[in-house]
Amino acid sequence: MADAEMDAFAAEKASTADLQRALQTALRKLAKAKASREELVAAVHSAAHDAALAYPHPPPIKRPSKGKPGDHWALAHLTDWQRGKVTVSYSSEIADKRVGQCVEKILRITDLQRHAYGVSSCALLLGGDMLEGTTIFPAQSWEVDASLYDQLFGCAALIERVVRTLLEDFDRVEVWEERGNHGRIGKYGEQPAQDNTDAMAYRIAREKIGANKRLVWHPIENFYNHGTIGAYTFMLIHGDEIKSFGGNVPAFGIIRKANSWASGVVEPFRDLYLGHFHTPQVLSLANGGHAYGTGTTESGNEYAREFCAATGRPHQRLHFIDPEAGRVAAIYDLWLD
Repeated sequence: MADAEMDAFAAEKASTADLQRALQTALRKLAKAKASREELVAAVHSAAHDAALAYPHPPPIKRPSKGKPGDHWALAHLTDWQRGKVTVSYSSEIADKRVGQCVEKILRITDLQRHAYGVSSCALLLGGDMLEGTTIFPAQSWEVDASLYDQLFGCAALIERVVRTLLEDFDRVEVWEERGNHGRIGKYGEQPAQDNTDAMAYRIAREKIGANKRLVWHPIENFYNHGTIGAYTFMLIHGDEIKSFGGNVPAFGIIRKANSWASGVVEPFRDLYLGHFHTPQVLSLANGGHAYGTGTTESGNEYAREFCAATGRPHQRLHFIDPEAGRVAAIYDLWLD
C-alpha cells in the first residue's frame, strides 16, 4: 500500500474514532437528560398524587331508600343568601348555618308529608343573590367579610352541599337557577348579563357534582327560567325585573308584570317565584295562580331599616306540588331565626 493511501486510511480511522467518541458522549448526555426529565415527571406525578390525597374526591352519593315513590314533589325556593354580607347579626358563617338549618327543615317536613303522600322528587329553585358581591354599593367593601373570589367559591361549595344532601333523601332532584343583581360585576349594563357570579357559582357546583342520572340541572338562559313538573308550570325570576322599588315592596307592580308575562309574552305558567325584596308574600294572579315572594337568610340589615323602614325574619320557602292536578298542594314558610 502506498504511503499516501496509508495516510488516508489512518486519517479516516482517526475520524471514525472521533465520531464514535462524540456519539458516545452525546448518548451519555441524552441518557442523563432523559433521566432528569423522568425524575421531573416522577416528581410531578408524586406531587399530583399527594394533592389528590389532600383534596380527595367527595364520596359517592348514596341513593335513598324511602319506600314506594309517590306522586307529589317537594319544591324548595332558596334565594337571597347574600353570603359574604356582614351586619350586626349576619356573616358568611351564619349564612352557612342558616342554609343548613333550612335544608334540615326541608327534610324533616318532607318526612311528615310522606305519611300522607309519597314524595320522592325535589325541585330546587335557586333564585339569585346567593352571594353579596363587592361592587353593588360604593361603600360595600366595608360590609363584606370575604373577597369576591372567596364569596364565589364559598357559595359554590354551599350550593354543592345542598344539592348532595337532597340527592341523599330524594330519588330525583331537578335544579332551576336564576341570577340576581348582587351577582352582577360592575354597574348595570357594563358587562354581559351572563357575566354574573351567581351563574358562575351554579356552574362550579354543577361541575363539582358531575354527571348523576338522578340529577337534572336547568341553567339560566334568559331573564327568567321556566319549569314544568307534570301539569304544573312555573316561572322563576329574581325580582329586580320589577322596577320602581322606592323602598316599598311593589305588590301592584309584581301583579301587573306577572299578568302581562302570563298573557303570552313567555311560555305558559301558573305560578311565579321571586325574591329580591326580602319579604315573604303571596299575591293572586289573573290566571288563577299566585306570585310567591320569598325572603332572605340575612338579618340585621341597616339599609332595609333606614331606606325601606322595614325589617324581616330570615325566611325561605317550601311547597309540595301535585303534578297531576297542576297546583301547589301545601305551603310551608321556613323561618330561620
